[in-house]
Amino acid sequence: MVASTAVVGGRADTCVAPTAVAAVSVRSATVTSHPTQPGRLPNVQPFEQVVTEHAATVLRVCRAVVGPADADDAWSETFLAAMRAYPDLPADANVQAWLVTIARRKGVDILRARARHAVPVDEVPEVPTDLGIPGTVDDELWAAVRGLTARQREAIAYHHLAGMPYAEVAQLIGGSAAAVRRAAADGIQHLRSTLEAR
Repeated sequence: MVASTAVVGGRADTCVAPTAVAAVSVRSATVTSHPTQPGRLPNVQPFEQVVTEHAATVLRVCRAVVGPADADDAWSETFLAAMRAYPDLPADANVQAWLVTIARRKGVDILRARARHAVPVDEVPEVPTDLGIPGTVDDELWAAVRGLTARQREAIAYHHLAGMPYAEVAQLIGGSAAAVRRAAADGIQHLRSTLEAR
C-alpha cells in the first residue's frame, strides 16, 4: 500500500493508494511482454514500478477532481487504461503527465456518468470507509473544494498535486498558462478564505 501526504489550502491531506495496486501490478507482467512496434524501443521500466512510483500522485489528482467517493474507481480505471497503452508509450515520455492526462479523462467520464444517473433516494447511501486512511477525510476541506469551479479544481489538482507546469496544465484543460495560473491562485484563495472563516 502506498501512502502520500499533500497540502491543500494549508491542510494536510493523506492519500493511500487503493488495494487495486496489487491487481494492476500482477497484471503488469503481461504488459511488459507485449511486442513493441518496429523501430520503437521498449519501455525499460516495468509497469509495476510505474504504479508504485505514481500511485499516490494519481490518487491525489483523482480525489481532487472527482471527490473521495469516486476516487478509487477513477484511479483503477486510470491504471488499467495505462497498462493497456504502456507498451506503445515512447521511452522518453513524461510518464506522470501521461498518467494525469488519462486520470483527467477517466474523471470526466465518471462526472458525466454521475450527472446522468443522479436520482433522488429515500436513504442516503453509505459513504466510503475511512479505515486505512490516517487522519480520515477532512469534511471541512472537501466542502471547500466542492465550492471551487471545475477549472479551479483542475488547475490546483494538476499543478499543485501532480506538479505539472502551468503551460502543460493549459494544454491539458485549455486556455493559456496565465489563465490557468489565475484559476489556481483564485482557487487557493477561495480555499483559504473558506477554511479560515470556519
